[in-house]
Amino acid sequence: MTEEELKALLKASKRAKRIATEKAGELHDLVEDRLPAGYEDIPGIAQATYDACKAWEDAEKAYKAAVKANA
Repeated sequence: MTEEELKALLKASKRAKRIATEKAGELHDLVEDRLPAGYEDIPGIAQATYDACKAWEDAEKAYKAAVKANA
């Protein structure tokens, strides 16, 4: 794998982490500011947060595997 490809994987991992952090912030805001009235939003926001965290985990694993393979 080229240095450029490794950088692209790292960039994808960082982007995924940023998105996961944003989704976690939305979930936090729901809990802190909108409950109990906003309880109906829990499933959608929770699923989006879970999906974003899973996407970050997958991207991070791909990057680490590529780094290890290039070592």
